[in-house]
Amino acid sequence: MGKYAGEQILVIKRELLDQLGSFQGANANIDHYLPSLMDSANSFFMDREVAENDPTHKQLIPYCLFHYQGQIFHYLRGKSGGEARLHAKGSIGVGGHINPVDDSALGGEATYRAAVQREIEEELQIDAPYTDTIIGLINDDENAVGQVHLGVVHLVELTSDAIRSNEDCLLDGQLVPVADLQGDLHDRLESWSQMALTLLP
Repeated sequence: MGKYAGEQILVIKRELLDQLGSFQGANANIDHYLPSLMDSANSFFMDREVAENDPTHKQLIPYCLFHYQGQIFHYLRGKSGGEARLHAKGSIGVGGHINPVDDSALGGEATYRAAVQREIEEELQIDAPYTDTIIGLINDDENAVGQVHLGVVHLVELTSDAIRSNEDCLLDGQLVPVADLQGDLHDRLESWSQMALTLLP
């Protein structure tokens, strides 16, 4: 068994993205893309070890930004994280793969939303209510990680600063002013985080 222990993850065919209109970077036109991406007829589970090296498929990845009073939750990716190619990078995105455990009898968006909630609860401790809105997509075909992933960017509005990391792979988690992320910290962010910043309202 490979390093992903037979994990199954949700994917779409790359040709679907091409049909909808492929793009490089961030795209806020969610009304055009989301209905097709969330349609259970267009997605299926695939062995992760195969998918990580197959750019003819895109793994759907929720990428959640946590915002509170002009600040965004920022952390460093630790070595215990699943994606070795991103270790030690700064990140503002929390999320992960969609697995069969998330699958709902309703399928489609219900399965996707279940995965988002599971990832948030696994990776963070949030001790106050919050709201969650999808604000855009990220596609980065300029590196090996991006070629096999498609990010769905969520803006999670917190009602307090009671947020902290729940996992060792999220190091030094703290709320940081957006201005700092766009300034001194920008060059140390992973590419998806840099792109996600451009989607903030």
